[in-house]
Amino acid sequence: MRQLWPQNGSGGGDLTGADLERLYAYPAGLSKPWVQVNFVASADGAVTLAERSEGLSHPADKRIFGLGRDLCDVVLAGAGTVVAEDYRGVRPSRRRTEARQRLGLSDVPPIAVVTARCSIEPDSALFTDAAIPPIILTTEDAPPARRRALADAGAEVIIAGSRTVDLTAALAELDRRGLRRINCEGGPHLFAGLIAEDLVDQLCLTVAPLLAGAGAGRIAEGRRTDVPRDLELASILHEDGFTMFRYRRR
Repeated sequence: MRQLWPQNGSGGGDLTGADLERLYAYPAGLSKPWVQVNFVASADGAVTLAERSEGLSHPADKRIFGLGRDLCDVVLAGAGTVVAEDYRGVRPSRRRTEARQRLGLSDVPPIAVVTARCSIEPDSALFTDAAIPPIILTTEDAPPARRRALADAGAEVIIAGSRTVDLTAALAELDRRGLRRINCEGGPHLFAGLIAEDLVDQLCLTVAPLLAGAGAGRIAEGRRTDVPRDLELASILHEDGFTMFRYRRR
């Protein structure tokens, strides 16, 4: 993987793991939640192939995706993404554990799921194949039986909103638990909500060199905002035709 911009003085050589860690590091001394969002899209803007993101991905993109999990306090995802992608807990490994311990982080980050109706099954892999149980960010209107079932399965169930999840309140709840480095992995509806509430600090976008054609949605869908959110380009990486863009809040 090579860095195209800004020039890093390496003469165009491949980036090391340490280089990538420095490039994608969260700001030091955070006093409030800081949200990074990760997406991959085709060159014509499709967010999925055959309703999953896997067909758009590449080892370089997966390396950036994994790095997001290495450096965060918590992984944030919408229920639709969790179900469609058959989410499991973050995988512990010697490399990941050593990296996170060196950075003063827990061995693995929990996954926090945004779900207004608690629409995750308590026997899903998110519970049964996880080193630590998930956090469920839900609403007062979620069926009490569903909330109890997820709590009984081990989840920490947090109420943040009445009918829909108030994302600002949800992040405040994560903040109270010391979870400020937030790595959002989608999906499009959650991303649109974060944009609407002006909560996005960084977007990591991989563009795959293919045309998917009509049918798939874009990376932000649903809730609208009347005010565009300005970003500035922070870096561009490249490998095998895949381009990894990183944008930060201006």
